[in-house]
Amino acid sequence: MSQQARTFIQDEIQSHDIVVFSKSYCPYCTTTKDLLRQKLPGVDVAVYELDRRPDGKTLQDELLTMTGQRTVPNVYVKGQHVGGNDDTQAAFRAGRLHQLLGLKQ
Repeated sequence: MSQQARTFIQDEIQSHDIVVFSKSYCPYCTTTKDLLRQKLPGVDVAVYELDRRPDGKTLQDELLTMTGQRTVPNVYVKGQHVGGNDDTQAAFRAGRLHQLLGLKQ
């Protein structure tokens, strides 16, 4: 199943501007999703709530293999792994998210 999980993850990060692997109850995930919705309106953001998917554990295990990151949120922007909430917030403040997305600040 891990090849199937890897294929799903890779397909999704290639199909969307931003992909967030999240858990619905995670406050750090909520903070990340709020940032993206409020500060980058109109950007294609796909969110996958791992705790609400039957393959969520498998996806999280595969993300660990791919990124070395076990925690959520696990964020990709334009196919590049950004990291978790702290990394995403810092990338936003530094203008890196806008740069990756090809947007003006």
